[in-house]
Amino acid sequence: MKILVISDTHGNINRAFTAHTRSEPVDAVIHLGDGSAEADLLREALDVPVINVAGNCDPGSNAPRERVWECEGKRILLTHGDAYQVKSGLAKLRQRAQEIGADAVLFGHTHQGVHENHAGLLLVNPGTLSNVGHHRSYAVLTITTEGITSRHYDIN
Repeated sequence: MKILVISDTHGNINRAFTAHTRSEPVDAVIHLGDGSAEADLLREALDVPVINVAGNCDPGSNAPRERVWECEGKRILLTHGDAYQVKSGLAKLRQRAQEIGADAVLFGHTHQGVHENHAGLLLVNPGTLSNVGHHRSYAVLTITTEGITSRHYDIN
């Protein structure tokens, strides 16, 4: 299964659609918060499932702040990351993943891409698609019964 992973769009729907077009074909899109409105627009416009969690800048969103998503026999923790203070390190996030038996964690919030393998746990932050900062990126995950791979892509 091929998944487009985005986060922190902060109103920039055009880059979200560009990331989708560049990644096609994908089987699903995951939005990791700070852009619930954009996740809703993607859900309406695309012919693939859009799975999202709410971020700290998504007041009034009906999306959960965290969810466990299972795909191809893998458990994946989806969270924005602010509740785990990811700007100060990933230890709390890794601990939560261990508690629930996750194979991977997808998170945002820092606006910086992360691809880290830690004791068999894959941690991925796709970066941001917003106008804040100079580096914009997204990630594409490939999930099979054998494992999960991730690749980051820059976008202007």
